[in-house]
Amino acid sequence: MKKYAVVLAAVGLLVLSLATGVFALDLAWEDIGRGNLNLKTVLVEADNPQIIYIGSERGISKSEDGGGSWRSIFSARGTNRGVNFLLFAFGDKNSLYAATGSGLYFSLNRGRNWNRLFKGKNYLENECTALAILPSSLYLGTKAGLFVSQDKGRSWHKETGQLGKSCILAIAHSLKEPNYIYVACVDGVFRTADAGKSWERIFVSLATENNSEIQESDEDINGEIKTSNIRYICVDPNNANYLCLATSREVYKSQDKGERWELVPSYGLLSQDIRFLLVSGKSNLYAATKSGVFEYGNDRWQELSLRLLAEEIRFLSLDNQGNLYAACDNGLFKTNFKDTPVSNKNSILEFYYKDEPKISEVQQAAIKYAEVEPGKIIKWRRQAARKALFPQVRIGIDRNTTDLWHWEGGSTTRTDDDILRRGHDSIEWDVALSWDLGELVWNNDQTSIDVRSRLMVQLREDVLDEVTKLYFERIRVKMELDNLSIEDRKKRFEKELKLQELTAQLDGLTGGYFSSHIK
Repeated sequence: MKKYAVVLAAVGLLVLSLATGVFALDLAWEDIGRGNLNLKTVLVEADNPQIIYIGSERGISKSEDGGGSWRSIFSARGTNRGVNFLLFAFGDKNSLYAATGSGLYFSLNRGRNWNRLFKGKNYLENECTALAILPSSLYLGTKAGLFVSQDKGRSWHKETGQLGKSCILAIAHSLKEPNYIYVACVDGVFRTADAGKSWERIFVSLATENNSEIQESDEDINGEIKTSNIRYICVDPNNANYLCLATSREVYKSQDKGERWELVPSYGLLSQDIRFLLVSGKSNLYAATKSGVFEYGNDRWQELSLRLLAEEIRFLSLDNQGNLYAACDNGLFKTNFKDTPVSNKNSILEFYYKDEPKISEVQQAAIKYAEVEPGKIIKWRRQAARKALFPQVRIGIDRNTTDLWHWEGGSTTRTDDDILRRGHDSIEWDVALSWDLGELVWNNDQTSIDVRSRLMVQLREDVLDEVTKLYFERIRVKMELDNLSIEDRKKRFEKELKLQELTAQLDGLTGGYFSSHIK
């Protein structure tokens, strides 16, 4: 009874989450880019979201009215003028850093004047991809390794080992513990606990021949060259122990500075190839795939970008007023969770449920198909108890040879008197019945049943959990599909494909019951 109560409570929570949250995520996105295309990054003053900087393939533009108007404030030298990353100086919103395709640039006056702080020896070193600013040092990631400056960019030294030759993808740190710095690169994730004096690799994700993902400490496994799947890493600004890591196939989290990694469930993700991660001040986790923005909560991902018309989403940012910004190939978009209208939820839920079998019916079909019904254990126990009522039957048979040989005598007419003769065998048999009445209370079979009962309960809970998640995931996808515009063919195709996948999974768990009961 307790097991069913837990399952019903879980179902109730899922229904409640649907009724209270799923429509609030049908966000309206406002295009505030005003024609600025091919954006790579965005930087917003958290306390004053009227000030916004965007980096594109052509340079940097600035808005002082929340995206109402823009003006170009910087264009890098050389042929590669793309701006990959923007960052404020430590404790100073007037000072701005720009990691570009032709080096690292710095402005002391909100972008009016710029100076180049770093220029590499070749085009790979010139391509600056990531930047971290600490009180005493700068960490600059390039496509040819990690560079560090201890004097605010006047001089640089290149890290040795793998960090000095690997393509740097992201750098993460927390101001609460500045000695801990994390660098995600093609060769893995590296960590320093002593402000760069020593580094250790704490994660590596390699693509195998069958495109599966593994974690190893060696670059070359069984003599085969592997390709990294790592994409991005970030740290919770309020919790220095909490890390999130994106790969081309999964998202991982660590709550102990990268000592142990835990796989984040992928329920709700249309694509698991995460390009960017963002942890807000409230520990909310946001992810950007190529064409979607997702928020993680309650062990699932929910898409926020149903109305965001973008082919490629490259960067996310949040301000202190609840605005979420997405830098995309076709502009800069903004949405706000507080401004999303939520109404008529119950009637809408009923609309999506009316053609579906009830969750309880689907669960029962799955339990029956998996042969993990609770009645099976009860039947076993009854049969074991009745066993004591049946006697143990023993049948014995024996041959008596005590009179097999005997003397024939006493006759005066027979010639064979007084001769030892062989007689006939004597066959004996018996039947014995016995009862062990103590087995009416307990017998050894009960121990075996207890073991099988625990295994069956665990299997039943796993089946119910999987079916429940798939069922409500399918409802969510139906809702999201209806909210898409007809013109958005790519997302519509992905949602329809996901819907068919969930239906097939439910059919596999119920023996085809689900499809046969959809109206």
